[in-house]
Parts: sequence; C-alpha cells; structure tokens
Amino acid sequence: MKRLMAVCLALLLGAAVSAQAQVDKGTFYEALSSGEEDSIDQMLSKLEGEKSTSKMNAYKGALTMKKAGFVKGVGGKVKTFKRGAHLLEDEIKSNPGNTEFRFLRLTIQEHAPGILKYNKEIDADKQAVVSGYARLDADLKNVIAGYAKDSKVLKESDLK
Repeated sequence: MKRLMAVCLALLLGAAVSAQAQVDKGTFYEALSSGEEDSIDQMLSKLEGEKSTSKMNAYKGALTMKKAGFVKGVGGKVKTFKRGAHLLEDEIKSNPGNTEFRFLRLTIQEHAPGILKYNKEIDADKQAVVSGYARLDADLKNVIAGYAKDSKVLKESDLK
C-alpha cells in the first residue's frame, strides 16, 4: 500500500512539474530572433514536448518558417516554410483577434523572401498589432517595441 501511495505521489508531482514547464515567452522570442539554427532547433524540440495549444502551434509555425532558411535545397526550404505557414495561418484563422499571432506573422512576412509571396497580410497585421498593443502584457510589449526599432513596417511611433 505504501508503494502504491509513493507511485501515485510521484505521478502527481511529475504532472505538476510538467504543467509548470511551459515555454517561456522570452526564451521563445530570443530563439526566433537569434538567426541561429541551433537555438531554433532547441526551441522547436522543446515546443514538440509541450501540450498542443493555439499558442504552441503558432510558436511552432513561426519557428518552422524561420527554420526554412537553414534547410538545404529550394524544394526543402519551400516545403518547410509552407508547413510552418500552415500551422500559423490555422491559428490566426481560429484566433483572428490574437495580437501576438498577428505580430508573429508580421515579422515573418517582413523577412520572407519575395519569391514566396508571403506578404499579403502585412498591412492588416500591422494594424492588428498597433490596435491591440495597449492590451498586451509588458513582456510582449517590450518584444514588439524592440522589434519596431529596426522594422521597416512597424515603427516605434506606431505604438504610442
């Protein structure tokens, strides 16, 4: 009986720890902006181990599109990019008012090669980010403000 209690307690403790082991937003955005394949791969691996949620799928989508730049061969790059785009686009369709998802798509659109023609929603996403900015948490506001410092599309003055 004691052994059964110990096993149950260990399982409950493990479940509690894994529930708290969610991906840190700051770490995700560091990987996304790093431009380093290892950082992107590590974060993708960590996301794969998380429970599938809209946020995790949007994060995986954005990172997968970024990862496409490191894939060998044009066909592989396009296939990887489209796989990521599908994930992110599905989450935006399900959550069109989610400012963070629209910001992710905006950042990808701004840096995607023109040949991919992944830039059709850039103005709408900018407007969504600008209009939703005030309602975001401080951490995400800092990420967006930092991005706006170097962006050609989203300016710091847009966020005031």
